[in-house]
Amino acid sequence: MSDIIDLGVKDIRDGVVKGDFTAREVADAFNTAVAAASELNAFIVTTPDHATAAADAVDARREKGEDLGKMGGVPIGMKDLFATKGVQTTAASHILEGFTPQYESTVSQNLWDAGAGMLGKLNLDQFAMGSSNETSYFGNVSSPWKKDGTNAAMSPGGSSGGSSSAVSARIAPAATGTDTGGSIRQPAAFTGICGIKPTYGRCSRWGVVAFASSLDQAGPMARSVEDCAIMLEAMAGFDPKDSTSLQMDVPGWEAGLDADLKGKKIGIPKEYRMDGTDEEILKSWEQGKEWLRDAGAEIVDISLPHTKYALPAYYIVAPAEASSNLARYDGVRYGLRDLPDGAGLQDMYAATRAAGFGDEVKRRILIGTYVLSAGFYDAYYTQAQKIRTLISQDFSAAFGECDAILAPTTPTASFPLGENQDDPLAMYLNDVFAVPASLAGLPAMSVPAMLNADGLPLGLQIVGKPFDEQGVLNAGLAIQQRAGFEAKPEKWW
Repeated sequence: MSDIIDLGVKDIRDGVVKGDFTAREVADAFNTAVAAASELNAFIVTTPDHATAAADAVDARREKGEDLGKMGGVPIGMKDLFATKGVQTTAASHILEGFTPQYESTVSQNLWDAGAGMLGKLNLDQFAMGSSNETSYFGNVSSPWKKDGTNAAMSPGGSSGGSSSAVSARIAPAATGTDTGGSIRQPAAFTGICGIKPTYGRCSRWGVVAFASSLDQAGPMARSVEDCAIMLEAMAGFDPKDSTSLQMDVPGWEAGLDADLKGKKIGIPKEYRMDGTDEEILKSWEQGKEWLRDAGAEIVDISLPHTKYALPAYYIVAPAEASSNLARYDGVRYGLRDLPDGAGLQDMYAATRAAGFGDEVKRRILIGTYVLSAGFYDAYYTQAQKIRTLISQDFSAAFGECDAILAPTTPTASFPLGENQDDPLAMYLNDVFAVPASLAGLPAMSVPAMLNADGLPLGLQIVGKPFDEQGVLNAGLAIQQRAGFEAKPEKWW
């Protein structure tokens, strides 16, 4: 049954329904693959019992002729930012090590209700802060891809690096991710898979460890556009427990998939042709335009004039919200507590946070606290929020001229682990093409386009109008069909 692990969400779900194999056979195959892939360090915790129990329940329902659900029989990886009842949830941080929630996040519960099972909790950048999966307390995640001619460990992207690595390595058919400023799309591009960040509010944030509440959004990561559509349908939906949740019905994205783009206009933002962007990335962008033309779309030039301010604005807004959200980790109620002899309350706070937070998390808390402090609030935070409004207005104006936007996902392909570790600004620039859509709360997707000269994947990004996940998925499908990207990493783990 080893070829089961090469199947995606749709093929597994449909195969279980038809009786080609049982859900238990699928779960066993992936549990075995996960156990054999420890070198990737993609999982913090594995939960083979959860996967097999969910599979047995699906098989029992099939025996009775009952509906198996949208994700029936599909085992998935769960990013360790989602609270899972009875299973450790750490956000890859020492300060939450050993924390076992007594509740289930809305997104994960939706997936279990749809028939999915959990292979384990996936590694990530600590508190989702990072672009290379090197800030986790539980160690770096390695990409399953290698640069041609080298054996260096490559970055799987971040923060959803465990998710991208697991899906690309075929040890999970799909995984959840979260995207605050590109953390689904950038790792998807680095590892040659698909990932979509839906419109802000489409997936509930309840039970997801918060980084920046006005930006965080959950989404699926899988090996095809079809699989992302299926999984997003299962994840999404209104949740009264999340005040930012969209009170809208979930569309039938899978049924609505259509790669015919006749009558559609695809915008090409001139501001995204930035200095420092890899030449092969720019070539893939040109190729993407040709593919969309071939699908019937008209390619039009557009302008997003405030693009150059997006990254600085993001790195004010996101740390400011993080500084507020992470104030709850104080060693009093749960997680790590560091209490030096004779220490008072303030000393305990300081010692717990010093020991529990990693360097990148501390850096962002300090930046966030600074920009919110008296005397600097108006100079930084208020200005950043004004820029955010201007960026949203840029997109609104652009969508008067086009139906979706095509851009690169990242300025470069994956890089070796450690290469940018001592240069936070170089690391932050990984998100330069992803951040604008996040600030505007728009749906955006990365689809693999091709391999570069080093044999590493490159991704193309589609950004859509608010609530138009269907348009994004359809454009992604058109690219997928024409790119014919079938490359997979050679197994070394």
